[in-house]
Amino acid sequence: MSDFIALDALVRDTAAARPAHTAIIDDRRTLSYAEFDALIDGVAAALQADGLKPQDVISICAYSTIEYAATFLGALRAGIAVAPLAPSSTPTDFAAMLRDCAPKVLFMDEAAAAVMGEAATSGERLRVALDDSGFGRAFSPWCAAPGSKPAPVSIDPEWVFNIIYSSGTTGTPKGIVHSHAMRWRQYGQLVPVGHGPDAVTVLSTPLYSNTTLVAFNPTLAGGGTVVLMKKFDARGFLEVSAKYRATHTMLVPVQYRRIMAVPDFDQFDLSSYVMKHSTSAPFAAALKADVLKRWPGGLTEVYGMTEGGATCRLLAHENPDKLHTVGQPMPDHDIILLDEDGVEVAPGEIGEVVGHSPNIMTGYLNQPGKTAETFWHDAAGKRFVRTGDVGRFDEDGFLTLMDRKKDMIISGGFNIYPSDLEAVLIGHDDVLEAAVVAMPSEEWGETPAGFVVCKPGAAVDAAALKTFVNERVGKFQRVSEIVFVDSLPRSAIGKVLKRELRDRRLAAG
Repeated sequence: MSDFIALDALVRDTAAARPAHTAIIDDRRTLSYAEFDALIDGVAAALQADGLKPQDVISICAYSTIEYAATFLGALRAGIAVAPLAPSSTPTDFAAMLRDCAPKVLFMDEAAAAVMGEAATSGERLRVALDDSGFGRAFSPWCAAPGSKPAPVSIDPEWVFNIIYSSGTTGTPKGIVHSHAMRWRQYGQLVPVGHGPDAVTVLSTPLYSNTTLVAFNPTLAGGGTVVLMKKFDARGFLEVSAKYRATHTMLVPVQYRRIMAVPDFDQFDLSSYVMKHSTSAPFAAALKADVLKRWPGGLTEVYGMTEGGATCRLLAHENPDKLHTVGQPMPDHDIILLDEDGVEVAPGEIGEVVGHSPNIMTGYLNQPGKTAETFWHDAAGKRFVRTGDVGRFDEDGFLTLMDRKKDMIISGGFNIYPSDLEAVLIGHDDVLEAAVVAMPSEEWGETPAGFVVCKPGAAVDAAALKTFVNERVGKFQRVSEIVFVDSLPRSAIGKVLKRELRDRRLAAG
């Protein structure tokens, strides 16, 4: 790749050209590019002093801070891969991920270490406390002294950039390996998403998530400013956006819903916004419309997989009549829809989404079998990524998602798409959120059950809501029961954990 430039090198270039420009902000302090680049150097030099070499691995499990960001980029500068792990993981999953990626150094903060317990302290690896707590060696004295320079490393584009673990909603998390080359093809495309030197990107999703990195990386690559929120809260996000004159953000749909529900939302000055992004979960058309109406700047929905393959992009502000879709494939991205036999479906038909692009993961770490299952090849041998999603293209080439293939309910031989029933439920005036899940049935094999979060002050009961739904759907789609819940269980990036809902209901009897 003759045009390849490593991410840390782009940060260094900005530090040389605009040393005083603000690089990164968290809830405690602000660093200029010169200061941030020096901290990155300190991390890289300290890792080398501890004997780490290019293509070794470190792990980070902590909440978003400047130290976290500097550790990520410092590792990259030394040619070391980063496996960022979720503080929301169970200790069992956390321990399994550590065994899988085998990091030489584990970076944590006190809060994450307390959750993980013995899983955080077992093993012989070096431990460093990003917040200078008692978890391990304190970050501040561990980091090389100001002015220290690491030994130069020439980054091979095919080296591992990061190992991102899947959410684990379908089983044990898998380590998704991305190369520097793949990341370069993402953060190197700055103009279409507007991440130039004047960008101010507020990020409230965690840094272990691909959702965050696809906004974090291009902001720093373009010489902009990143504002990190340790934890999301709707009012705090609005306050931070107004304070720092934010131009960009990446949010998941549930965050948009909570932000738009802030009673005095319209009192916050958001006029500086240029573009807002969303990904990772279904984004209701009505919510998109509300964001477009009340929040200045454009709105882009991105549909894709952490594993890569093709990506769809909906420029909602340019296509207000297509808000029910996830947009069209991006340039150089190819999506086809397959039937159960792996044959491409006819135009207008429903099929599994598979995609090809230059941006495809190297594979799942240590799992060649799972990697092979995820890829599909056409007759010419071109490699596609199977998404597990079911969708349909309209006559204009916009993709509408129906459901996850694994979430489809087969009842009495009929295919039922939960999203169809969820849309009916959400159409009721008293319903705030809904998820429809397959439950076992002796008569039908599976039957749909609706789990519902009601709006404050709602008066509807389960029987009435069940009647409401079943009067509006086909006979074979009728829900068997309605279960009221206080909230829908979600992953840290907003995906509803349907398996957890089903397991809870089965355990309740």
